[in-house]
Amino acid sequence: MKPMMRLCGNEGFRLTLNTDTSLAAKWVPSPNFGPRPDGYKPELLVLHYTAMTCGKAAVKWLCNQESRVSSHYLIDSDGSIIQMVREDHRAWHAGISHWAGENDINSCSIGIEIQNEGHSLSILPTYPEIQMQAVVDLCLDIVKRHKIAASRVLGHSDVAFGRKIDPGEEFDWQRLYKAGVGHWVEPYPLEGDAGLDVGDTGNDVGDLQKRLCDYGYGLNITNVYDDKTKAAVMAFQQHWRQLCVNGMADMSTRKTLNDLYCNRYDV
Repeated sequence: MKPMMRLCGNEGFRLTLNTDTSLAAKWVPSPNFGPRPDGYKPELLVLHYTAMTCGKAAVKWLCNQESRVSSHYLIDSDGSIIQMVREDHRAWHAGISHWAGENDINSCSIGIEIQNEGHSLSILPTYPEIQMQAVVDLCLDIVKRHKIAASRVLGHSDVAFGRKIDPGEEFDWQRLYKAGVGHWVEPYPLEGDAGLDVGDTGNDVGDLQKRLCDYGYGLNITNVYDDKTKAAVMAFQQHWRQLCVNGMADMSTRKTLNDLYCNRYDV
């Protein structure tokens, strides 16, 4: 029996009602998508939080044509997975973003929204165990099928630092790494130094900017620690040095970055 078909999206693509993965419990099509340009395929996996009160509200927003946003998947707080855009189509989840020389992140990525109220609350909520396990399972499924490199499993804050701060410092990147998803090194302990901060200049700043840029962050090497550099450092800390997220490049941050860079891999 052939899968049912329906028209969806501004371009009038025909979509099957079958999901791309058996892990998805529901298929709730969003009209907010388009074709991947020629030559583009999913090479990045970008994780977000919804910053909304509940998964139902998030799905409603992501499937509202007026919102002009979408993602391929949403993982609710109970661990249920909803697909809204086919993986071979371009979802509108990353916005203005950059990674490793690529400025059209939507065209080369798969986006996952994770239900969490985010930094709109005074304390960033933790991610429930059942939800984190679903995140692990879905991410592992996607990276295996699309052969996405470990160093290209990222947060929205990584590809849009200074503009976005999700999925935040409570997200358990180390757990994903232990399951076989993403890149991780053990962060160096805090050493009590203030580190580089806005207004500092010189070769140490330039070396930091170059290492961030070489890893993938969209920075220019100016030898000046400006607000953009601080935002990139904060994004790095939210992902790889979560104990203290302040945007100041202390020795712990710089050693962790160096270790991460030296141990990067593309398999």
